[in-house]
Amino acid sequence: GNIAGYSYSSPFKTRAGYRWTTETTIYVHPEYHRRGVGRALYTALLACLEAMGYHIALAVIALPNDASVGLHEAMGFRRTGTLERIGYKLGRWVDDGIWQREIQPAVDAPAQPIALRDLLGTPAWQKVLESGAAQLRA
Repeated sequence: GNIAGYSYSSPFKTRAGYRWTTETTIYVHPEYHRRGVGRALYTALLACLEAMGYHIALAVIALPNDASVGLHEAMGFRRTGTLERIGYKLGRWVDDGIWQREIQPAVDAPAQPIALRDLLGTPAWQKVLESGAAQLRA
């Protein structure tokens, strides 16, 4: 009955040329760290984003955060940059690291990403759910 974690994505930028890029977010409750929850959530999220037609996922991680960096790198993200003193958390300015992962290869004329509502209830949606569930450890 407890929420172990959640993940979601949002547009990276609203300009049309960036519509195939999404920024991902993941939170795992501390009681569920190192139990496969993060991997399960990210597996399902990335499968969903692929089914929707996205090309690149970005993760912005407030630094330092070794656990988040480790999860993202284990999921195929690679560090591509740093935004210095961009966020203010817990009484101090923090740097954000940028991690990037290709969801699917670039093509010359990509189709428009589809809305989540158009994916729900389809066989592809069921596959998304199963991909994440398969990663969970009891």
